Amino acid sequence: MQLTTDNASDPAADYLIAPDPTAPRLTRRVAGHDEHGQPVEIAVVEERPLTIFLNAREIVTAMTIGDYPDYLALGFLKNQGMLSGADDVVGVDYDADIDTVVVRTASQTTYEEKLEKKTRTSGCAVGTVFGDMMEGLEGLTLPATPVRSSWLYALAHKINRTPSLYLEAGAIHGTVLCRGDRPLVYMEDVGRHNAVDKVAGWMLAEGVDPADKILYTTGRLTSEMVIKTAQMGIPTLASRSGFTAWGVEIAQEVGLTLIGRMKGQRFTCLSGEDRLVRDMDPAHAPREDRKHRRKGGEG
Repeated sequence: MQLTTDNASDPAADYLIAPDPTAPRLTRRVAGHDEHGQPVEIAVVEERPLTIFLNAREIVTAMTIGDYPDYLALGFLKNQGMLSGADDVVGVDYDADIDTVVVRTASQTTYEEKLEKKTRTSGCAVGTVFGDMMEGLEGLTLPATPVRSSWLYALAHKINRTPSLYLEAGAIHGTVLCRGDRPLVYMEDVGRHNAVDKVAGWMLAEGVDPADKILYTTGRLTSEMVIKTAQMGIPTLASRSGFTAWGVEIAQEVGLTLIGRMKGQRFTCLSGEDRLVRDMDPAHAPREDRKHRRKGGEG
C-alpha cells in the first residue's frame, strides 16, 4: 500500500479515504434560534435507511448517512459472521433509488434464514445482534503487535484536525483505520457500529492485512466494539472515550491492546500493557487546539 508523505497544511491529504464534510447529501442547513432568540442556521447530519440483502434474503435496515453503502453492507455481514471472506462475494449491487444493497455470494448460506428482519437504529446501541455475541472468538488470539505511544499521540493530533462531519455538524461518530502513526481510512456515521462496519467492508474488499493495524474510534470501548475489532483481526483499539468492564475483560482474553481516555497528552491502557512501547515523553506530545477538541464522553 503506497502512501504519500505527511502534509501538515492539509490533514486529509494523506488518507486513502477521508471524510467529505462538503458533500451535499450528508448534511442539510436548518434554520432555528439561539439562546438569545436570534435567528441561526446550522448544518445537521442527514440520516436515511439502507436495506441490506444477502442474496435473496432481506437481512437488516440500517439508519446511516448514506455514504459508502457497499462497504457498510460488506462490513456488517462480515462482522455478523455471514461472510467467510472476499472470495465468497461475487457481487455487490447498490440501488440509490430505493436505498438497497444486495450482496451476492457464490453459494447460498444458512445465515439468511437465521436472522429475521430488524431495524438497526442510529442510536448509540446497535440494533441487531446476530446469535451469540461471543461467536467467532473461541480460540482467537490476536497478533502481539507492539504499539508505540508516539504513534498514538501523532494519530490523535492528526485525526482531530482532519476536516470531518463532526467538526461541521456534530452528532456523528468516527472510526479510523491506522498503521503506525498514519491514519489510512476515516469513516463517519450516525452510529459508531456503522462506521466500524464501513472500515471492515473496505478491508474485506481490498484484502487488507489487519495484523499491523490500529483502530481508532470516537465512541465508548464497549464489549461489542472490542468483539468487532477482534473479529476483524486488528490487535489495537484506541478511543478518546472510556471503557466498559466487559469490554476490558474480552480484550484481555483475546490479547487486544485497549487504550481509552486518549485526550491530549493523556491516555489509559487497560489491556496489552506489555505490547505498549512508551517511546515519547507525554510532555512532548502535540497539544490540542480547543477548536478541534471532541468530547470524550460521546457514545
